Amino acid sequence: MMAFIESFKESMMITGFIFTMMLVIEYVNVQTRGAWHNKLKKSGWSQYILAALLGAIPGCLGAFTVVTLFSHGIVSFGALVATMIATSGDEAFLMLAMFPGKAILLIVLMFSIGIASGFITDKFITSDKFKSRLKENHFSIHDEDSCVCFPRGRIVGQLRQSSMERILLIGIVFMLFAGLFFGKIGPEKWNWIKGTLFFATLISLFIVATVPEHFLKEHLWDHIVKVHLPKIFLWTFGTLFVIKILMQHVDISLWIEQNIIFTLLIAVLVGIIPESGPHMVFVTLFFSGTIPFSVLLASSIVQDGHGMLPLLAESKRSFIIVKGINIIVGLVIGFLLIKIGF
Repeated sequence: MMAFIESFKESMMITGFIFTMMLVIEYVNVQTRGAWHNKLKKSGWSQYILAALLGAIPGCLGAFTVVTLFSHGIVSFGALVATMIATSGDEAFLMLAMFPGKAILLIVLMFSIGIASGFITDKFITSDKFKSRLKENHFSIHDEDSCVCFPRGRIVGQLRQSSMERILLIGIVFMLFAGLFFGKIGPEKWNWIKGTLFFATLISLFIVATVPEHFLKEHLWDHIVKVHLPKIFLWTFGTLFVIKILMQHVDISLWIEQNIIFTLLIAVLVGIIPESGPHMVFVTLFFSGTIPFSVLLASSIVQDGHGMLPLLAESKRSFIIVKGINIIVGLVIGFLLIKIGF
């Protein structure tokens, strides 16, 4: 019973922090969408850097954007590889909530590895090989209408006539804010982690209180609350609970230590699945100190959340080749880090 209660409390805290970060990211994504497209048309190293940067942004929208641009011939195949290596989908939110310092290091490493891998890929594989298999100007992903997300003069009226969704979102964010402020959730002492979470929660409160109903329902409620949060909570709770039970009966750390290469192979193979969720097992194992950083990094390189699903619909050949490159890079990096003790 104690394992159940502890897992539930930790999962609620983690999901709450992920919720606030996803609100902020979704808000920024919609506000800046057009600028990304224009910048990604640039050639050379700038394309790899911008593509990897989009991948490094938590969530799947950056990956969706690059898949769309690749299918329309705007970015190269190497840029697509750079994005998919740099991204870890919704799991990035989970890692930032659970171990922010190591998560930032992981994101920076994947960003750098993605740029290098994209450049090398374009030296051997040209985008011309895929043009005949892509239906240009047909597959549109997350193509948002322009949004006035801060409607001056209408905010007070919106609040007076708040929908049930807005009331619930304001209530959720306010409870997170109060819990963080009074030390009931998050770090007990004030530090940069607690300060960052506090600031993100304030921004989230501002967002849910001011955005128009269309944005709130379509982006925040239907996309984040209904699609992502239940899955994140269930995977987080389930993984934490199973690990706590196993650790009471089995010395998982000893088994992994004695079978580290096999564990690396399992992590990479699980990363092939184009779905957010299974990778959370390895995030939680790292958080509990059960697996080394090398295994988490290898899994994160191969794993890309939902980012590859549009590519699977567009070009199965591209999907297989990108995953193959990711597997090779993940295994090589993971194996080298294991050998040097990481």
